[in-house]
Amino acid sequence: MSVNDHWRRRVVATVAPAAAALVLMAAVLPEGPSASEVPRVAGASETRCLPTGGLDTVAELDAFAREVRGNPEFQGGDVGASVELQDGRQLFVFGDTLRGASFDGQGFVHNSMLVFSPACAQAVLPADHGAIVPDRRDGVGYWPMSVAKVEHPGYDLVGVSTQRVRDTGDPGDGGSGVFAFEQLGPAVAIFVVPRGGTPQLIDQQDLGPDLVDTTRPVWGAATAVVGDQVYLYGTARPDTTGVFGFSLQVARVDLDDLLDPTAWRYWDGERWQRDADRVAELVPAVGGVSQTLSVFEQDGHWYAVSKRDEVLGSDLTIWTAPAPTGPFTPSPALAQIPSDAATGTLRYLPLAHPDLLPRPGTVVISYSQNDTDVGDVLADPRLYRPRFLRVRLPDPTD
Repeated sequence: MSVNDHWRRRVVATVAPAAAALVLMAAVLPEGPSASEVPRVAGASETRCLPTGGLDTVAELDAFAREVRGNPEFQGGDVGASVELQDGRQLFVFGDTLRGASFDGQGFVHNSMLVFSPACAQAVLPADHGAIVPDRRDGVGYWPMSVAKVEHPGYDLVGVSTQRVRDTGDPGDGGSGVFAFEQLGPAVAIFVVPRGGTPQLIDQQDLGPDLVDTTRPVWGAATAVVGDQVYLYGTARPDTTGVFGFSLQVARVDLDDLLDPTAWRYWDGERWQRDADRVAELVPAVGGVSQTLSVFEQDGHWYAVSKRDEVLGSDLTIWTAPAPTGPFTPSPALAQIPSDAATGTLRYLPLAHPDLLPRPGTVVISYSQNDTDVGDVLADPRLYRPRFLRVRLPDPTD
């Protein structure tokens, strides 16, 4: 299948109401090995330095994404979830990624990774120069949606949550058929990153059976860890004409029992209980969140960051709450990030980066950008990169 065919299918995935992914944050990973037992793995390497200059402000970061051509290893990609490593570097993971014509390897992959150190960005490549989280043998690929770390002396364990994706299109139709993909469920990839070293994939696991069902909550659309418990937020889209947003629900489980669904408890509006069918809506689907979003706690207040009504909406919105169970109250729109049918520009998947260039009372937000004209994107992959802005956190007491 050609790069153009893959790209057309990615555009379909972007604009389809069912597009996005299930998030499972790596902060809930079990305790890793001691420093003396750091896995000694090899295979991935970092590419030559792409000079970045000083990325000390959001404006400089956004200009870098818009203007710098990049090395052949990375030309364009979406998502751009990030985590700060213990050595001060920033690790970013991207979804479907375009590489340059001169790249020695796959020109289109479902995911990629960049590491930013002072004045330098480097792509992380596996030995086969394919995706950093490899496709399954049956062709199912992995779209990253979130990244988090568990810090240990001398190294970080970094977990990348991914969504399993299966291509359902007929190669003979040019890859432009509607819904030419299926999103099958979550997975997690675990990397070990020694201080100053190259991230190495040490484990990869699908979570649950392959299943397509967009009307039930997609658990893990956002995740937050508090003490020894993890809150898993689910999003669901009703099969209702004219409803483009997703509702928001929450489940809770002890960290040690994360992979045991019988241990999960679901918030029904009054208490935690076992029955997932009784879960309460924290945000309704009408005017609701994107399928994937960010939920985080700061200074005792809870914030949910998303775009109302998914790709077809415009309002970058923060919902505030006094607790992880809500109630979540929407703020007035903090920015407008509409898709543009006239130009073909698509804007989607806003994510919060609370640890990136922190400033009191604010948060850095990224959103993905794409274009419906495949030729334009291939000619200038900078059209297909996240954009960055800083917004002020709403006062939850107002």
